[in-house]
Amino acid sequence: MGKYFQEEIETASREEIVKIQNEKIVKQVKHVYDNVAYYRDLMDKKGVKPEDIKTIDDIKKLPFLTKADLRDAYPYGLLGTDLKDCVRIQSTSGTTGKRVVAFYTQHDIDLWEECCARAIVAAGGTNEDVVQVCYGYGLFTGGPGLNGGSHKVGSLTLPMSSGNTERQIQFMMDLESTILCCTPSYAAFIAESLAEKGYKPEDNKLKAGIFGAEPWTEEMRQAIEKGLGIKAYDIYGLTETSGPGVSFECEEQTGMHINEDHFYAEIIDPDTGEVLPDGEVGELVFTSLDKEAFPLLRYRTRDLCVLSRKKCSCGRTHVKMSKPKGRSDDMLIIRGVNVFPSQIETVLLNEGYTPNYQIIVDRKNNTDTMDINVELTPEQFSDKVAEVADKEKALEGAMRTMLGIGPKVHLCAPKTIVRSEGKAVRVIDNRKLH
Repeated sequence: MGKYFQEEIETASREEIVKIQNEKIVKQVKHVYDNVAYYRDLMDKKGVKPEDIKTIDDIKKLPFLTKADLRDAYPYGLLGTDLKDCVRIQSTSGTTGKRVVAFYTQHDIDLWEECCARAIVAAGGTNEDVVQVCYGYGLFTGGPGLNGGSHKVGSLTLPMSSGNTERQIQFMMDLESTILCCTPSYAAFIAESLAEKGYKPEDNKLKAGIFGAEPWTEEMRQAIEKGLGIKAYDIYGLTETSGPGVSFECEEQTGMHINEDHFYAEIIDPDTGEVLPDGEVGELVFTSLDKEAFPLLRYRTRDLCVLSRKKCSCGRTHVKMSKPKGRSDDMLIIRGVNVFPSQIETVLLNEGYTPNYQIIVDRKNNTDTMDINVELTPEQFSDKVAEVADKEKALEGAMRTMLGIGPKVHLCAPKTIVRSEGKAVRVIDNRKLH
């Protein structure tokens, strides 16, 4: 199989990619206008007709879609085909308001699984690998996406789902898993659990991990790589556009290649909606170029990142997106300061602490408060009160330097912060802001 899953398209020239996008966008806008009344109304309000879209550059004439639109149109309002042509739904793991329900034709699933296969091959996967998928199965897209991608590659697939860490470790060791797919926080927990059982990183057969579904820092990547003895690759996606595999990292690990033959990316100013040039930080907007059942045009992801077209040593020519640098909506504003959980994680890992933490935000006497609970390892734990207080003070100083405001840090005993087997719950915001 070699280095690429679909070499011709993954290494296509810029002219070829643009040609594909030009053809697909014209067809897709017509498909959406003819079949999705909700989006047709948005286009009509903006005075845009399908014939106004002649090339991919014309995409900026189209209206945006937001998560609020998806909730308003729930469940069938954005469906682009007859229900009888759909073979599956997936749904977000969101906890606020109505869930987002995405529909798939068999063709949609085939394309999605091909995108995930590209990610697995980019991480070194072949038909000789054993791929252990510990993302959740069911409505969450992580498990089904990587499961299907692994099948397309021809790897032996272990559909473990999340949780039951004892069994995860047993299968990993007995069946000699070589590629691990899960959230980064769960990968860190597996590494911790293996170490507790007396295993060293060289005792497992893993060579790579494909981790996504939550933000993670470069420092956390290094900690996971060291703990499991692997190379850790990032993968990105969202239910609204299909699931994981919208973009993925190659061996260069300097950003994720977007599958540009299926997804068109723009970076916009989150406040004005103006399209920004490559290299500027802004909100990521995706258009699904060939989704049939749930064809979203200009969907605002709320993820903040940067696009780069710098030549990549892996030979792939598709544009790269940086790791999301936070979100334009779940960014915390505390006492007027923008705070991203990823900044806190960076400080913790730089200072030698675990990535097991929780941020608790509250408002007392009209003033925001921020407490950070940080779990200690058994080696770091001490029952000497003065020693713990000194460490807390030092960490508060490091946090103040990074964030510009001083949180209250509480160092906690090992295993006292609840582990998540899916997406880690990092922030508890008790302020009544709505």
